[in-house]
Amino acid sequence: MTGPAAAAPLRVLLADDEAPARARLRRLLLAHPQITVVAEARDGVQALHMTELHRPDALFLDVQMPEADGLAVAASLPDPAPAIVFVTAFDHYALPAFDAAALDYLLKPVDAERVARAVQRLLARGAPSAAPAHPPPRQLLIPERGRIAVVEVAAIEWLEAADNYVAVHAGEARAPLLRRTLTALLGDLGDGFVRTQRGAAVALAHVSGLRSLGKGDALVMLRSGAEVPCSRQHRALLVQRLGARR
Repeated sequence: MTGPAAAAPLRVLLADDEAPARARLRRLLLAHPQITVVAEARDGVQALHMTELHRPDALFLDVQMPEADGLAVAASLPDPAPAIVFVTAFDHYALPAFDAAALDYLLKPVDAERVARAVQRLLARGAPSAAPAHPPPRQLLIPERGRIAVVEVAAIEWLEAADNYVAVHAGEARAPLLRRTLTALLGDLGDGFVRTQRGAAVALAHVSGLRSLGKGDALVMLRSGAEVPCSRQHRALLVQRLGARR
């Protein structure tokens, strides 16, 4: 009789703009036979491309990268997203924020002991689950028409659910579609956005006022002139959140 088949290696993508840092991390990861590195990226935009192409089980993301940083990549990943390990050069006072940001974090320069702990956490993770909230990203990366659009979160006026996608309205004539659920995306974007109905949410910074429609429903008026429906079930929270910003 033959024994049970060995588990397939965990497929990992590395993203860091510094080649020596990628080489060091790759060497430390490959010391673990349960890990295979399927691709490397030098910036956030390339990381998202590589993720779409290779579908890794886990990403090791540098927090600070050109074009788009690791937080932008994490917020733009399609659901269900791979596990995320942030790699950061921040000092120890900043690390508690990242301890809840992903499955794990590594402090540069990475060392063998911390990499081993991250690998064990990845192997113990099992099936993908909802990722904990992390610091809000400054950008979203949206693949469309063979390229990746970089959208500044501060420019986003409102979000609209469209099946398994979210239309990101940021003042352009055509709203690009991000392959995420509205619920998951709002969890990443933080408290600057609030849902106005089941399939829509607005950026509080872009709201200029509310116009009542009767029976508790309303229209949210945005500074651009756009109007977004608000159901009575969501109106009270919206008003509360708007008041808290003043």
